[in-house]
Amino acid sequence: MKNTEYDFESVIDRKKTNSLKWDLFGDDVPMWVADMDFKVAPAISNAISKRASHPVYGYTIVPDELFLAYIDWWDRRYDFKMSRENMLYSIGVMPSISSIIRCLTDVGDNILIQTPVYHVFFYVIEDNDRNVLENPLIYENGEYKIDFDDLDEKLSQSKLMILCNPHNPIGKIWSEDDLSRIGDLCRKHDVVLISDEIHCDLTDPGVKYNPFESSGNVITCLSPSKSFNIAGFQSSIVHTENVELLERIKNQMHVDNSDSCNVFATAAVAAAYNDSEEWLDELREVLYENKQIVKDYLADELPIIKLVECDATYLLWLDCSALNVPSKVLSGFLRSNQGLFLSAGIDFGLNGDNFLRMNIACPQELLREGLGRLKAGITALNIIKN
Repeated sequence: MKNTEYDFESVIDRKKTNSLKWDLFGDDVPMWVADMDFKVAPAISNAISKRASHPVYGYTIVPDELFLAYIDWWDRRYDFKMSRENMLYSIGVMPSISSIIRCLTDVGDNILIQTPVYHVFFYVIEDNDRNVLENPLIYENGEYKIDFDDLDEKLSQSKLMILCNPHNPIGKIWSEDDLSRIGDLCRKHDVVLISDEIHCDLTDPGVKYNPFESSGNVITCLSPSKSFNIAGFQSSIVHTENVELLERIKNQMHVDNSDSCNVFATAAVAAAYNDSEEWLDELREVLYENKQIVKDYLADELPIIKLVECDATYLLWLDCSALNVPSKVLSGFLRSNQGLFLSAGIDFGLNGDNFLRMNIACPQELLREGLGRLKAGITALNIIKN
């Protein structure tokens, strides 16, 4: 690994810290849930320590400082303009989406998603007694694209669409043309669009994502939680230029109690966006290098598994179709045989059943350990099958 200013090499023992990733199931090498095994940026640690030094941790208001950090970040990095009056604070992207579903749709309405996609999209729709309507992505020659004819038809039956940009789990950045066509179809069918852009900063070096313009019936959900590994502070925003939609969402989030602020959130977010840009850019270099390690390892040691090329997120989508084993069975075998936990592709939609999702946001020592266990597990599985 190249020399870096920050520490992306130390393997940190996260066991017995109430870590969802490491403590919930107790696997030896958990590479499933989307958080990182790196230390956060020093500026964030320092800001939290400074706030913690004050001995009172009472109810907290959301100051303009937090919103300005978002505004400056998106203006500086993406030339995306936001105004304070068009923003709402929320404890997280998924709580925001849940509130939006409740205030803008009715029980029994169809909500469109593009599968394979983040599995919690299914839960948040179904748990609110709405119906999932899928616009399956087309997988050809190792890459994904949108079936716009199907999207046109399905949007005519939908009340709301949830877009993932960049897309989890396939790591694809939707092009400006793709976003424009999606926006045109949503306007055609009077469908409100939620754009979940939580992975937007985690692109390959030199690559930028394309923000969805939050005009008309478009609502954007943003958070630093993935980019800076601070999901535990539960902080995000909702942005839309549609004043009527914003007011309805604001009222619903208040009813849902999802608009309160963690006492450390402002310090963490401000330190991330204002003082940790260099850390993020080094992180992107490290993640890209990790991606190349996986790509080379699969080609040399495990060619039966194909890496789906991607340009964003630290989540790799592994094509395991040549194994002809259901993804739940494959994921379960890797856990029981090797203590390696990768996400089963079927969790992201029926068209994901030939795949596994692998989180590579970890030091290279841990990444290579995971790859070795993957190879050993696949070898053991083939012996059993044969």
